[in-house]
Amino acid sequence: MPHRIIIINGPNINLLGEREKSQYGELTFDELKEKCLQTATNQKIEIEFYQSNIEGEIVTKIQDSIKNYDGIIINAAGFTHSSVSIRDALEIFKKPKIELHISNIYKREEFRHKSLISDVVTGIICGLGVNGYILAINAMQELLKNGNR
Repeated sequence: MPHRIIIINGPNINLLGEREKSQYGELTFDELKEKCLQTATNQKIEIEFYQSNIEGEIVTKIQDSIKNYDGIIINAAGFTHSSVSIRDALEIFKKPKIELHISNIYKREEFRHKSLISDVVTGIICGLGVNGYILAINAMQELLKNGNR
């Protein structure tokens, strides 16, 4: 049975390709989703690609993922720096988790340097553009294959 992972995206990720192209690139959200689905198919992984601008919806999705997925890749976007609720939900998910950022949060404004979720995830990818999603899928496949939790 193939591994099942969910890629959770936070606020404004749905506007990829439209906003701050110097930070986030030209690829649209739908193009990124298709790229991730293709990578997952090639890796024989089942993925769900999810996005919400609402903190509570993301918390609920993480909670629901406990029974439905083997791993989470999360780009919490702005909630990375402010949401204790998302952090707490991730801490409850006792399977591999990868924190993902398209931009290098440490080269941006000072308030972005602090992630509330980094200490409850398995690993972090940041600053590699949308290719970070592909790296995260590949890394998650390895984590699950090797039983790293």
